[in-house]
Amino acid sequence: MSTATATQRQPRRTGGKSSAAFRTISEVAAEIEVPQHVLRFWETRFSQVRPIKGPGGRRYYRPDDVVLLRRIRDLLYAQGYTIKGVQKLLRGGLAAAEAPPAAADAPAPRPVSATKAAMATPPVALSPQLRAEIKSLLADLEDLRKLLRGL
Repeated sequence: MSTATATQRQPRRTGGKSSAAFRTISEVAAEIEVPQHVLRFWETRFSQVRPIKGPGGRRYYRPDDVVLLRRIRDLLYAQGYTIKGVQKLLRGGLAAAEAPPAAADAPAPRPVSATKAAMATPPVALSPQLRAEIKSLLADLEDLRKLLRGL
């Protein structure tokens, strides 16, 4: 058998392992560039992430798990989705994240900035005294911003 034929039959390798090989949590964390504790946390929030647990509780991720985790990371970190938003996308299938909604009455979850999320909290009635203190603090902060911009 020729060398070219033997090479063609070997599975594609990534990082020294076959692309079909299971990965440990440390390998997946390094590959998708998130800490291991984040992967463990995502397991508690996304039911679709189900690594196989070996003796002693060691996690082994399938290639499909790695693809899913990479997509979750992208949605959360690059596209700005919330965990709830990603959960909705996963329940509806990941294709929903890439395509516009089919019906106007069923909008896809949108990324939410931290400011918008904070603004979504119900308004609190403020006393006139507290409102005046907040306005004073805001004016002080604006003065500090002007000073910092001048540096």
